[in-house]
Formats: sequence, C-alpha cells, structure tokens
Amino acid sequence: MKKLIFTLGLVAGLTALTFAQDGHSADDGHGHAAAPAAAAPASLADIKLDKLEHDYGTIKQGGNGECEFKFTNNGKEPLVITNCQGSCGCTVPQCPKEPILPGKAGVIKVKYDTNRPGQIYKTVTVNSNAKSGNVVLTIKGNVEVKPVETDFPANPTPAGAPVEQKKG
Repeated sequence: MKKLIFTLGLVAGLTALTFAQDGHSADDGHGHAAAPAAAAPASLADIKLDKLEHDYGTIKQGGNGECEFKFTNNGKEPLVITNCQGSCGCTVPQCPKEPILPGKAGVIKVKYDTNRPGQIYKTVTVNSNAKSGNVVLTIKGNVEVKPVETDFPANPTPAGAPVEQKKG
C-alpha cells in the first residue's frame, strides 16, 4: 500500500510540475519578455583596396614574384588586420601589424615562389575588423620554365684514336 501511495504521489507531483511550466511564454504580454541578445557593435573601420587581383602575366622561372595591394582605411576608427593567410606555402603575404588610422593607407605585400613552373591562381585571405568583412585577394599568371643552359661539351680525344705527337 505504501508503494501505491508513493507512486501516485510521484505521478501527481510530476503532472503538477509539467502544467506549471506550460503556463507562460516569454512574450505572452505579461511584461517578462526575454532580454534581447547583446549584438556586437559594428566596427567603424573599413578597408578600400586599389585592386583585388594581381596578374603577373608570363614570368620566367625564378623571376620576381612580388606584388603589392595598396589599401586605405575609409572608416572612422583604426583598421586592425588580424591575419593574412596564403592559400598555400608558395604564396606568402606580409600585412601591417600596427593599426591603420582613419584616412591613412597601408600595403599588403605578397611574394609568390616562381621556382614552380606552370599556371598561378592563388588567394590571400585578409582578416580584419573592417565592417565590410574579410577580403580575398587573388594572384594569377604563368611561370615559364627556364631554359636549361649547358656548357658546350669539351671534345676529348676518343680512346684508341691516333694522337699527334710533338717532336721535341
């Protein structure tokens, strides 16, 4: 009998809790709406680049694989570049470490390893606090194989050939 009373009491208690939770919702008009989530303040920094793509055209293997992307902070607070990442190890970007003040300019330098012949199509992702978000820069072109230069072979006298003897 004790077990039956305990079981009925437990079921009644759980039922009461279930209905108590169903009574109200956050926006039911009783003045207890959930607090709005705090939105991150939008940055007032902005980045404007002179170009988003650099075309090397055709360059020789081992040639100069450096290029620059110039930019300006068109925003109202300092622009902070937090990361510059090439799409592979052959593309190495160099970004300013210090904040770029409003109205000031900076340069992102990119160096491509031109010892790798063939087509180039690589990207550099620039992460910053700019209100326009991350920027993807592209480099493209073609690295032409360097011609193989060999010295003209010396023509040694073949073995068994007659050799001219000097009289002396």
